[in-house]
Amino acid sequence: MWVFGYGSLVWNPEFPVAERVVASLHGYARTFCMRSVHHRGTHEDPGLVLALDAQPAARCSGVALRVENGHEAATLTALRARELISSAYLERMVTLDLTDGRVVDAVAYVIDADHEQYCRLSLEEQAQIIARAHGGRGPNDEYLMNTAAHLRELGIGDDDLEWLCNRVAAIG
Repeated sequence: MWVFGYGSLVWNPEFPVAERVVASLHGYARTFCMRSVHHRGTHEDPGLVLALDAQPAARCSGVALRVENGHEAATLTALRARELISSAYLERMVTLDLTDGRVVDAVAYVIDADHEQYCRLSLEEQAQIIARAHGGRGPNDEYLMNTAAHLRELGIGDDDLEWLCNRVAAIG
């Protein structure tokens, strides 16, 4: 069983990982397009989290995580509890191109563009929200900084995340 990590799953999968390979997913962009009312914000003061937003010409680089044998059912149960907490994400099987040439099917969580938590905001609007929001898993800026740093370590550049890191730091 493979899982596609493009946000916090890159640095905090919370399941036993047997293999980790940089991968690409075509047809989706990684964006802060989901209002977070649980993990990185509240209902009263929503934060933002990354989601895979369907965009036909887009390509999202992330990490394919192969679940250790024997842990598939428990991992899927845990992922559903974590990712489907508000039903803004949809669980999908997607096809990933791994950097080592393999092609695998993986579980991924994509945004439901019809859900009330879906949003499209300018980078400045995103930065203003991320700089102040805080939820059950901690501050929103911590989520941004951890994700950007781990993607950087993997050699996966994301210009929007880098801009957001700089802007959120400046807002302080």
